[in-house]
Amino acid sequence: MTTPARRQYLRLKKQHRDAVMLFRMGDFYETFDDDARTLSRELDIALTSRSAGQGKRIPLAGIPYHALDSYLARLIKKGYKVAICEQVSDPALSKGIVDREVVRVVTPGTVIEDSLLDNKANNYLAAAYSDGNDAGIAYVDITTSEFATSQFPAEYLDVELARLSPAELLVSEADPSPEVESSVTVTTVEPEMFHREWAKDTLLDHFGVASLEAYGCENLPLAIRAAGAVVEYISRTQKTALSQITTLRTYSTLTYMVLDPQTRRNLELFEGGRWGDTRASLYNVLDRTETPMGGRLLRRWLGQPLLDLAQLRHRQDSVSWFHRSSMRRERILALLESVSDMERLMNKVRGFNALARDLLALAASLESAPTIKEILA
Repeated sequence: MTTPARRQYLRLKKQHRDAVMLFRMGDFYETFDDDARTLSRELDIALTSRSAGQGKRIPLAGIPYHALDSYLARLIKKGYKVAICEQVSDPALSKGIVDREVVRVVTPGTVIEDSLLDNKANNYLAAAYSDGNDAGIAYVDITTSEFATSQFPAEYLDVELARLSPAELLVSEADPSPEVESSVTVTTVEPEMFHREWAKDTLLDHFGVASLEAYGCENLPLAIRAAGAVVEYISRTQKTALSQITTLRTYSTLTYMVLDPQTRRNLELFEGGRWGDTRASLYNVLDRTETPMGGRLLRRWLGQPLLDLAQLRHRQDSVSWFHRSSMRRERILALLESVSDMERLMNKVRGFNALARDLLALAASLESAPTIKEILA
């Protein structure tokens, strides 16, 4: 005998065959069938079963709702995609079965949980497309709203992917995957997501504009394909993240020094020593930043050495000012100690994911802003 809840589960699971579905039932997230076996095996959770009638039994495994983050982190780190199905109607007011829907599909490139993030490194979801001669790339960090795209000769695609080191890379099923590090999760999607007109319409609809000229990519068809695929993927996996992506930056790889993977390793920018220890890296030696935002900015600067002389001099002038103004520098450093990760906190607020502690941390951070501005004036 199939119950209404079972039929509801099977209908939703059919839409997310490639994900482990966590099905909210009261105070637990339940899994069934093969998902239950996966959960039991990977998380060392007891596998039980219940009768399905006619002598059949349904495998079952569950986790408490309040422990979601810790179990979710373990599944994502093992390479699984997780569909979170929530109760969206009040059980007390529901006449029949409680309404449920998948509110998020969590993948390595779309996580927002603090336990899965390095606070001084971006968590990029990237997409790449190549026609053999040129390549387009786009990447987004949904925790900070950074969204950028570029187009360049295809021979530089692997180099740019090595620089970005995305958590997840979207590629078309019809095209061969570029070379990436083993830590990168490669997700294949249908070729239509990279179709030029579809991708362009996706971007125009998202930003509510008639042209992409203001974003600098109007005449970069491969960049548009990659950026459109990113937006389409997020719209399919996230319910609220798209509202946080409000702009698109087009950049050129000609404005900074291109460092191939071997050069980056030899320079020990982010990993040092024979075993790739991050503690022995140049970044770790230089990183004296007080805030997560500063740490991420320093990481980007090291990974993209400037070639533009005017920008280099501007950066040097800024460093010189702080070096000369020791008293102001020390005051600012003291104030920055109370500043939390404002980029990610503000994104949590916009995405309706902020908790009380997040709001308190954001308020405390904002209190320092006027004084810092006054010191810098």
